[in-house]
Amino acid sequence: MSFTYNRTVRFQDTDAAGVVYFANILAICHEAYEESLVTSGINLKDFFTKPSVAFPIVHAGVDFFRPLHCGDNLVIRLIPQQLSFDRFEVAYEVIVHEVMAAKAVTRHVCIETNSRTKRELPENMKEWLEMNKKGAESAERRKSREVI
Repeated sequence: MSFTYNRTVRFQDTDAAGVVYFANILAICHEAYEESLVTSGINLKDFFTKPSVAFPIVHAGVDFFRPLHCGDNLVIRLIPQQLSFDRFEVAYEVIVHEVMAAKAVTRHVCIETNSRTKRELPENMKEWLEMNKKGAESAERRKSREVI
């Protein structure tokens, strides 16, 4: 099942126009990613501090469908999917009052931190992806309906 994260937009997330600054939505989505890792049993300190493998973001994008304001209560649906032996992507649906306000995506590659070479995803990440597989399948069905 896809992971959901609840977050209230704070003043610090907004720009001079009073809406969420475009780059901050990616930071908020990354919060959801981190929380999903914790929920699946991954220790964040071990994951991000001197790990033997890392998962740098190699692509990120956001589409906004409506402005997001300070005080908005966000529900972020996180939908990860394995792309290859060494890559995965995380799709994010940002929902306000049951309306899709934005969609984001990050693509990650798994690397050995010492050599900076690609490597196969470790078991804990494969398990994390599998836990969220149902959500990814639902998202693909939604995408196919949008295309039609």
